[in-house]
Amino acid sequence: MGWIAACLVLVLVVVAALSFGQYGVSLPEAFRVVTARLTGSESGLPSIVDTVVWNVRLPRVLCGLLVGAALAVSGAVYQGLFRNPLVSPDILGVSAGSSLGAICGIFFSLPVFAVQGLSFAGGLAAVALVYGIGNAARGRDPMLMLVLAGIAIGALLGACISLLKVLADPYNQLPAITFWLLGSLASVTRGDLISILPVMVVGLIPMVLLRWRMNLMTLDDEEARALGVETAKIRLVLIVAATLMTSAAVSVSGIVGWIGLLVPHLARALVGPDFTRLLPASLLLGAGYLVLMDTLARNAASIEIPLGILTAAVGAPFFLWLLVKSARGWA
Repeated sequence: MGWIAACLVLVLVVVAALSFGQYGVSLPEAFRVVTARLTGSESGLPSIVDTVVWNVRLPRVLCGLLVGAALAVSGAVYQGLFRNPLVSPDILGVSAGSSLGAICGIFFSLPVFAVQGLSFAGGLAAVALVYGIGNAARGRDPMLMLVLAGIAIGALLGACISLLKVLADPYNQLPAITFWLLGSLASVTRGDLISILPVMVVGLIPMVLLRWRMNLMTLDDEEARALGVETAKIRLVLIVAATLMTSAAVSVSGIVGWIGLLVPHLARALVGPDFTRLLPASLLLGAGYLVLMDTLARNAASIEIPLGILTAAVGAPFFLWLLVKSARGWA
C-alpha cells in the first residue's frame, strides 16, 4: 500500500505542475491536452492552452522528474558507498566540474547545446581526475583517499569558476552564469529530455543489477570481500553510473542542491536501509520532490525563484528536523 500511495502522490504532483502557473489551466483541460496529443486527436481547447501544457510545462515536468530521480538515486548510492550519511552526489567534484564546463561555454558565448555538452563532459572529467588521483595515492582507506581528492579538486575547480566570474562581462555573461549556478528548469526543452533520458537509463541499469551487492558495499572492504564481493570493481561501476546520472542532470538544470543529500535520508526513514527498497523509494521521492519545488518556484512569487534557493530553504530545515527525530529514536 505504501508504494501505491507514493505513486498516487507523484501523479498528483505531476498533474498539479501541469495545471498551476502564470497562465491557469484546469485539471480537466491539462488531462484533455495530454490525452489528445497521445492519441493524435484534437483537444478542442484554445491553441494557447495546448501550447502551454504540451510544449512548455510537460517537457519541464518530465525533465524535473528525471533530474530529481537522478540526484536522489545518486545520493543514495554515494551515501552507501562512502558509508557516510552526509555525502551528496557532488562529493567527488561532479557538480564543480559540470559548473566549470557550463561556465566556460557561457564565457565563450557558445550555443545552449554546447554549454550543456561542456557541462556534462566537465562533470565526467572531474570525477575521472579524482578517481585517478585516489588510485594513485593508494592509501589504506581508498574511500578516504577519494574524498580527500574530491575536496581538493572541487576547491581547485571552484577557484577557476570564481576567476571566470571575475573576468566575465558583468552585463550579459555574469547574470547568465549566476542564474545557471542557482539552478532552474525554466529553459528546458523536449530536446533536453531526449538527450538526457538515454544517459539516465544507462546509469540506472547497473544500480538495479547491483542492488543486492550494494547492501554489502556498506560494510568494510575486508568484510565485503570475505563475502565474495569484488569491492574495487563494483565501486568503480557504481561511481561511474552515479556520475553519469548526476552530470546529465546538472547539464540541463544547473546546480540544484540538497536533493541528493535529503531525499535518501527521507527514503531510508520510510523503507529502511535495504537498497532493494531504498533505490525505488529514492527515485520516486526525488522525482516528486523536485517537481513540487519547481511548481512552487514558478508560483510562489511574481518572478520565478531559482531552484537552488528554494531547495536549500526548504531542505535545510527539513533535514535538521529529520536529524532531531532520528536522534530521539522516532524514525
